[in-house]
Amino acid sequence: MLRIHVLQHGPNGRMSLKPQRIEVVLETLLDSIALAEEVGVRVAAAAGFDEDDQYRIGLAVHEGVMNAFQYGNEQRREKKIRVIFELSHEKMVIRVADQGVGFRLEDVPIPIGRKHVGGSRPRRLANEGVHDEFDVLVGQGGGAELIMAKRYRTQNNSQST
Repeated sequence: MLRIHVLQHGPNGRMSLKPQRIEVVLETLLDSIALAEEVGVRVAAAAGFDEDDQYRIGLAVHEGVMNAFQYGNEQRREKKIRVIFELSHEKMVIRVADQGVGFRLEDVPIPIGRKHVGGSRPRRLANEGVHDEFDVLVGQGGGAELIMAKRYRTQNNSQST
């Protein structure tokens, strides 16, 4: 069983002002996709996201790691997938980095319905709409780095996120 106990809450029950960072390095295996999704859901739960957001965050992590597995690392086990969760007092940032050749988001076709158009390129799925911030960069050591951020809901903005 996987347990996440690294988050610290302040005296008011909210996230500590001190940023938290969780880094997971995965092998390029199918099992790594489910593991990353589970970690994403548990970190989201520990950070205080509701069940709907936990599901969406888990799905986004699943899709990001799936793309890293399939397209970035081309299913080559010796290549690693790095998933980083950064938690601040205002948002959770998720980074998924592969060791492939990288890509530009604007070059990735948008799927039509359930059918993927454009061959064997990374899929653009719900990741862009699930998060408040979304970007793809060239990774520090090459490859692609997917960056997704989700702000915590507050009493004042729960209707807008």
